Amino acid sequence: MMAAKTVQQEVDERTNLTGSNKFELLLFRLGGDADGERSELFGINVFKVREIVAMPTVTAIAGSLPHMMGVVNIRGQIIPVIDLPSVVGCTPISGLNIMLVTEFARTAQAFAVEAVEDIVRLDWSQVLPAEGGVANGMVTSIARLESNIDSPKLVQVLDVEAILRQMSPDSVADVSPEMVGGKVALKPGTLILAADDSLVARTMIEQGLTAMGLPFIMTKSGKEAWEKLLQISAEMTAEGKTATDKVALMLTDLEMPEMDGFTLTRNIKGDSRFAKIPVVIHSSLTGSANEAHVKGVGADAYVAKFAADELSVALRKALGIPSA
Repeated sequence: MMAAKTVQQEVDERTNLTGSNKFELLLFRLGGDADGERSELFGINVFKVREIVAMPTVTAIAGSLPHMMGVVNIRGQIIPVIDLPSVVGCTPISGLNIMLVTEFARTAQAFAVEAVEDIVRLDWSQVLPAEGGVANGMVTSIARLESNIDSPKLVQVLDVEAILRQMSPDSVADVSPEMVGGKVALKPGTLILAADDSLVARTMIEQGLTAMGLPFIMTKSGKEAWEKLLQISAEMTAEGKTATDKVALMLTDLEMPEMDGFTLTRNIKGDSRFAKIPVVIHSSLTGSANEAHVKGVGADAYVAKFAADELSVALRKALGIPSA
């Protein structure tokens, strides 16, 4: 009889998926429209989900923000609970039955949902960027499940960063030069190449790089960043130069459609044209397992989202510039 997997074995297995541009997506439903119809599938990366529990009693907090149900006590930790259907604009058919406890960007929070469907293993190539304006920016990408190739089942992958920012717009202050320790002078003609699929994250990164005086090119996925790097390399070669004469550093998220940050980093470090370009991974997927894997693919630094001062320190160190 096969022994049950230990928690550590499951964590290791999921971590190893990142080495092949794969991940696991938790599928859930939030309800339908105002008439109780068209209950769509939504998803979130399993790495962000700490636990799934039956909906407990929630303590309402006076003066709470809209969509905030209140708080729960999970083993001594007070965690805010967000009414996710309300945020997205869905109406639960059978009620808010399940709570997803998540760890994201150094914080813990819970999302109330109607039902959990499944966990599916996907390749990031099955995930495509959502066009601008989808669900007011709350959907970062669309996952295509393996089914009828002519009419595949689609899953909306929620942008948790955007949802949390919407819930508490004042929780993240605009980035100022004082927060990042002053300007950084790169070698003339060089820039930072950055990749992140979240509109909110891109905005914060752009503010941080601008405050540091760093020129940059922003892309929306690992695939787009890799293609931009190949384009830059070709242009530099035509001028008798190399990609490193243009790209001073690569700053990348981990979770991205089409190609994740692990694969992007491995591509860069495994190519003699780009191997000397420092890579800084900037991600909401925190934890020792992810940090160990970041080192394994050759990244030069790892910093958790979003603290402008810590990002500044990581960038300066990777660029070989003393911190201010």
